[in-house]
Amino acid sequence: MSPLERRTALSLALIYMVRMLGLFIILPVFVLFAADFNNSTPFLMGLALGIYGLLQAVLQIPFGLLSDKIGRKKTITIGLLLMILGSVIAAMSDSIYGVILGRALQGAGAIAAALMALAADLTRDEQRTKMMAMLGASIGLSFIVALLLGPVLINVFSISMIFWFTAGTGVLALLILHTVVPNPDSSGFRADTSAKVASLGQLIKHQDLRRLNVSIFFLHTLVTATFVAVPVLMLNGGLDKADHWQVYLPAMLLSLLVMVPMIIAAERYHRMRMVMLACVIGLFVTQLLFALLSGTLFAVLIAVVMFFCFLNTLEALLPSLVSRIAPAGSRGGASGVYASSQFLGAFVGGAGGGALLGAGGFSVLFFAMACVCGLWFLLMRGFQAPALLSSHRHKLTERELSLGADVSVELQNLPGVEEVFVSIDEGVAYMKVDKRRFQPSAG
Repeated sequence: MSPLERRTALSLALIYMVRMLGLFIILPVFVLFAADFNNSTPFLMGLALGIYGLLQAVLQIPFGLLSDKIGRKKTITIGLLLMILGSVIAAMSDSIYGVILGRALQGAGAIAAALMALAADLTRDEQRTKMMAMLGASIGLSFIVALLLGPVLINVFSISMIFWFTAGTGVLALLILHTVVPNPDSSGFRADTSAKVASLGQLIKHQDLRRLNVSIFFLHTLVTATFVAVPVLMLNGGLDKADHWQVYLPAMLLSLLVMVPMIIAAERYHRMRMVMLACVIGLFVTQLLFALLSGTLFAVLIAVVMFFCFLNTLEALLPSLVSRIAPAGSRGGASGVYASSQFLGAFVGGAGGGALLGAGGFSVLFFAMACVCGLWFLLMRGFQAPALLSSHRHKLTERELSLGADVSVELQNLPGVEEVFVSIDEGVAYMKVDKRRFQPSAG
């Protein structure tokens, strides 16, 4: 990477991290204090936890399209201001309804696609995969930090101060955006980072992508529903609020010992389908453990560790599968639909988990989540791992541009090229290629 690209990668990754840290940090602690708000019920508590996901799901693609029209930094600024406003409203609220409004505004700042597009504007084609990997890793890191930091902060500060902390992360992200992140020379639609509205219907109908979108939806339904209940289970079992991080940290570390071999088996030894189904079965077992042994702290702790093992494995595998399965020239749109499915799952998990908890208690909630895993397993039985193809973005030469639509035929005939999508407006061709046979200099 060039110095400019390293500066871009580090600054945007930091924005990603502090923004998502602000959204995630209440996950492990909110349900422990939600009853202190006026008008609080289990359903409204879960709704407050998950409502950000609904707004993220609805506005993810529109914000990306907006950034193509008015510019990346303007769009990101709008999103961060919405997050700050929502955090302030939640921090100042005595009623659960105010918290719900604040969380909704936090989610309305759906800037992930705009951040990805800005990263693409500031990165050479050959460095883009590395850049996107760094941004993706920052999200995962923010989730881990939130699980550890939330219980520590809540031991010192109130839940309102946690929301003020979130507002502060938004301000910090704004400062980084306007003082550290470089300004791109140009910006515009790129099919590898932006969604094309006309192709969204086709992507939604794509059978293999649909399985992955349903998978991330179910996974984040489980995640949010789990955090509606598990912190309370640990508290009821005698584990002090301030000590919950002592469960999450070992759980995360132990999950790495399971995740790494499973990813190696999936990728290197071509056992992707087997690993995916094993993770779904594992999540099914964890929900049964929560349901049947929720009154035993040791069993809850074992289930938490198991949950993170399978959760983190799927979180690592699913995005890479979306990238590999997405048709040439549609990775931006496929990623947008995937992200919307993920956040919609967070909303359903929060609201649905709260409603189930209020209606029937912990056992009903976790038995329902076990049924979700059973349905998920049935839907994934027909999944087959895609061929090991890579995405390649080829800048068209003057001669190739003069060929018009015929250039796709020429590129399709190159060794190792499996799919071609030509974007004349961008002056590039998006290709899915077999790296073992493809020669970039030839394309």
